[in-house]
Amino acid sequence: MRKNSIKNTRISGEVQRTLSEIIRGGIKDPRISPMTTVLRVYVAPDLKTCKAWISVLGDEKAQQDTMEGLKSAAGYIRRQLAGELNLRNTPEITYILDQSIEYGVEMSRKIDEVMGEMPERGAEE
Repeated sequence: MRKNSIKNTRISGEVQRTLSEIIRGGIKDPRISPMTTVLRVYVAPDLKTCKAWISVLGDEKAQQDTMEGLKSAAGYIRRQLAGELNLRNTPEITYILDQSIEYGVEMSRKIDEVMGEMPERGAEE
């Protein structure tokens, strides 16, 4: 994978910001969770495709419903992006469910659980 140019990095950041605003305030689909976050966006150098990593706080059903809602609103989101951003091509967005935050919370919980079971060092002496 080639290194992103400064222009491509700037475009990806702008698409992420705009996409986040559209998801938060522009879509009226009840399937989309209000706790949806756009974590990262990668726009291809030709500006025709885009990958957006989405995190949804909630259970498995809320995550799947949100992804279905985003896929069904793809045309609306792309049209809104075209209106907000002045790009040669408006990228076609592929949504990827990112569960890294959920994984991190689970690992933190397990570490706390193990640390709670361990005896204190000062108590042993």
